[in-house]
Amino acid sequence: MNAESIRKLFEQVRRGQMTPDDAVERLRHLPFQDLGFAKVDHHRTLRSGMPEVIFGKGKTPSQTAEIFERLADHGGNVLATRANKTQFAAVKKKVRDAEYRESARVIILRRDLQVYGKGTIAVVSAGTSDMSVAEEALVTAEMMGNTVEHFYDVGVAGIHRLLANREALTKARVVIVCAGMEGALPSVVGGLVGVPVIAVPTSVGYGASFKGLTALLGMLNSCASNVSVVNIDNGFGAGYVASIINRL
Repeated sequence: MNAESIRKLFEQVRRGQMTPDDAVERLRHLPFQDLGFAKVDHHRTLRSGMPEVIFGKGKTPSQTAEIFERLADHGGNVLATRANKTQFAAVKKKVRDAEYRESARVIILRRDLQVYGKGTIAVVSAGTSDMSVAEEALVTAEMMGNTVEHFYDVGVAGIHRLLANREALTKARVVIVCAGMEGALPSVVGGLVGVPVIAVPTSVGYGASFKGLTALLGMLNSCASNVSVVNIDNGFGAGYVASIINRL
């Protein structure tokens, strides 16, 4: 529940379209709802501008479905990351309009189609193997109310593929770059654009990539001063931070 939905609630009471008791019932679970195994934060959108997001990994299908349903009951978009098809099947039984984006491993319920971002967020992946992380970033940014473009498989091994999209990249307000192996791509992109670049190291690569650690350290040592780095495979974190930047 965000500030606008609360204003609408008050307006309904003022017009006599809703009783004060009904309004109190709607607000009863602010700031959070205790489910025993989880405390669902319904107040987060009002407090920080972004809704609570479910991290699916480690949760049972029934836990995921229960949290998802509670968030859905309060209106607005709902996002569950790192979710599998079994969890989605459980969610679908409770929330019929929920969708599963397999490439991003997320469950979504999108009701609010309003665009809040002031520009475009570009999501770039070095290789096809990095796409699942890039897709998580892309869906997150879309769910947070942004216009998003993607540029996939444009890594430094074929730099002409990236340069072919240079003009489009320079029009973005924020750029998210997902790369594994040695993690060089964010530095290259950072040198081409004059906006914040959020680097996402992925766990893609052979043995000496150390499951993304090599890319992480390379990105942290980037010579491009507009590059900041999130954790390994954290497409969600990149999409979230990009959304905040794009609203400024």
